[in-house]
Amino acid sequence: MDQALIEKVKNGNDHAFRILIEKYRDYIFRTVYGVLRNQKDAEDAAQEVFLKIYTSLPQYEHQGFKTWITRIAVNHAIDCKRKNQRRKEDSVEDLLSVPPQEDHHFRNDLIEKQVLLKEKRMLVRKRLDEVPENYREVIYGYYIAEKSYQQLAKEQNVQVKTIETKLYRARLWMKKHWKEDDFS
Repeated sequence: MDQALIEKVKNGNDHAFRILIEKYRDYIFRTVYGVLRNQKDAEDAAQEVFLKIYTSLPQYEHQGFKTWITRIAVNHAIDCKRKNQRRKEDSVEDLLSVPPQEDHHFRNDLIEKQVLLKEKRMLVRKRLDEVPENYREVIYGYYIAEKSYQQLAKEQNVQVKTIETKLYRARLWMKKHWKEDDFS
């Protein structure tokens, strides 16, 4: 089936490409998320991967479509991770190169950012009480305690898939009940 869709895409059928996106969207997201470990970055990267797939399809030579798109997704996610790492390193260098006269202003900005971050954490913890009890533990463990799916599964004596499902449902609940403005 993929082969027929790929041929249609190569011949200019955009609807066929939409069908491929629907079929592989979750798979590509999970693949890039496995490397990036950040939902927003993974969502952005997954969209970029589909653009790369679309522009690279003319070079595709029927060597196993899923393997081919996985390679594109993993390579792109690794590139994104490196870019993010370089950005962090550059910002650390910027912090270290603050001239003495700007140091006072810089320190005030840093303190302000720390206070805002602390307030945001307190708000999240407070709002966490609103989350249904069956999701609360997994949200706290994953987002606040920064535990892996495997750690959470082991602690709760359940399968990793159960943790994934709980987190998925918890995210849906939060999207439905919380506004992003509540946390900005």
